[in-house]
Amino acid sequence: MPSDKSLPPPKGFLSYPDAQEVRSPKYQPRKDANPVLSGLPLVIASSLLTHSSFLAKIFYNNAGLQKIKDLPFLDEVPYTFHPLVIPLGDNARMIELGEAQLSPKNRGDAHHYTASDYHAMYKSGQVTPLQVAQTLLSLTSKYAKESCVYQDAWADSHGADQLALDAAKASTDRWAAGTPLGILDGVPIGVKDDLSVKGYIDHDGMAYKKGVAYFKPAEETVWPVHALQDAGAVVIGKNRMHELGSDTNGLNPLQGTPTNHLNNQYYPGGSSSGAGSSLGAGVIPIAVGTDAGGSVRFPAVYNGVYGLKPTHHRTLEMNSTMCVTGPMAANVADLTIAYRIMSQPDPKTSMQSKFAVSRPPAAGSKKYIGVDRAWWAASDPRVVAACDKALKHFTAQGYDLVDITIPYVDEAQTAHGGVTISEMTEAARRRGGDGTHWTSLIGPVNRLVLALGLETNAADLLKHNSMRTLLMRHMAWLFQTYPGLLVLTPTAPFLGWEKRPGHAKHGVSDGDKTFLSMIYVFLANMTGLPAVTAPVAFVEPDRGEGKVCVGMMATGEWGAEEALLAWAADAETYLHEVYPDGRRRPETWVDVLGLAAKQAV
Repeated sequence: MPSDKSLPPPKGFLSYPDAQEVRSPKYQPRKDANPVLSGLPLVIASSLLTHSSFLAKIFYNNAGLQKIKDLPFLDEVPYTFHPLVIPLGDNARMIELGEAQLSPKNRGDAHHYTASDYHAMYKSGQVTPLQVAQTLLSLTSKYAKESCVYQDAWADSHGADQLALDAAKASTDRWAAGTPLGILDGVPIGVKDDLSVKGYIDHDGMAYKKGVAYFKPAEETVWPVHALQDAGAVVIGKNRMHELGSDTNGLNPLQGTPTNHLNNQYYPGGSSSGAGSSLGAGVIPIAVGTDAGGSVRFPAVYNGVYGLKPTHHRTLEMNSTMCVTGPMAANVADLTIAYRIMSQPDPKTSMQSKFAVSRPPAAGSKKYIGVDRAWWAASDPRVVAACDKALKHFTAQGYDLVDITIPYVDEAQTAHGGVTISEMTEAARRRGGDGTHWTSLIGPVNRLVLALGLETNAADLLKHNSMRTLLMRHMAWLFQTYPGLLVLTPTAPFLGWEKRPGHAKHGVSDGDKTFLSMIYVFLANMTGLPAVTAPVAFVEPDRGEGKVCVGMMATGEWGAEEALLAWAADAETYLHEVYPDGRRRPETWVDVLGLAAKQAV
């Protein structure tokens, strides 16, 4: 409950929360016993819930979604429907790129190609952007002459591959004329399949159905992707995703599940699964994803790459109180480049264009990192051990460690789930169009999930957003108490999500594991804060061949993306230069520039 400790809000922000400490009992991991459903039982259950509000309500109540409205400490707490906190001030187009982005270190045998590597090859004339695009389409497009392991990360382009070739040809012409646009000119990128790119069909992870109005080519490109294209980046295609973005594993029986190239007995993480798979395998250096509950950060950690969930509305004004658009990359230099370009002010918007440009912390400023010990300890012991080692490194490098508490983690996470499911349900409800049942486009797992979303009543939704207010106030108090604070946690509490034979045909509904997976990532979505994940260790798996990645996450104050990127750079140095085994690159990593160079001969 709120304490009497409060601080005045800082100047220079729009809608900064009242800074008030919130006290709660010590965090205890939640113990649920919801059924795990797959195969025929899943199909039957989803059908029953779709057609029976009574049964759906039982599942809804079993998930605890109805309990939040009866919490007495929320009685006088107002509702916050959008966690929109805008840092005001200099909203210049972007911070200029520096040496760390334009000429990052070559990391030896574990090196993933950077934008600067593509830039150098184009400048030397050894390859052209067109040759790179042709090479990549031969690996990723369903229309390629031969199939290969990288295709499962890419959605059907429905014949739009020519758009990538046209963009690459334009870039090649600029290089030939000596007028490249900059570091990203000709660099291939992927875009998640719920973001509009002109000429491509958005599937949102659903199976394509000809004649359904939803499945039509986009007429315009969303702002952050448009900004990358204006910088010369070449969109190779749309990356597959978990259907509707509704879970954290990336399993998609209808479209096909992307490969986790570190260990193919694990799912690639969701919901930006195709992006994570492609980045981990070296197919592309940069991807654009979305994140309403870790959907950028899970595939980043499970594939051993980097992902940034920005401040709410920082890159794109989305019709969601949880979801944001953010960059993913194989290295921190490219993550920084992508973020800076994607977050430029969009002159057509009312909110996103008002954000002050994010700047790195001032030289010599105190660097606080905060850890909630009980929350941290909720992870698998192997995850805790790996993150403990990284934490010791950061404190030895000048970060001041402070013990903090995040209040009402279980209740706040439940509220996050309730709002997210409600918004996802409403977004899906009319996609079938008139005369088509709204569940006809989705598989049995999401029929079950969205049946629960339909049971959310006004009182539940209002109090879920009171919980948001409470959490935002406490986070504001922490940031005012410890200026520049980064809250550190594991990214995911367990070692990935293992594949099971029974999942393949219809998917799996495992609400307890889904809830557990999000015990850390939900905080940033619920409060609108930015967060970044970085790989910090590779450990022995429980099944399959190939070590699995452990990720660490930092969550910062509204507008503190550059501070997070600076921490991610420190984490990258730790992984490559301090961590005993160094970074790992999967055996299926593909040498795109090498293949393109062979084509050029």
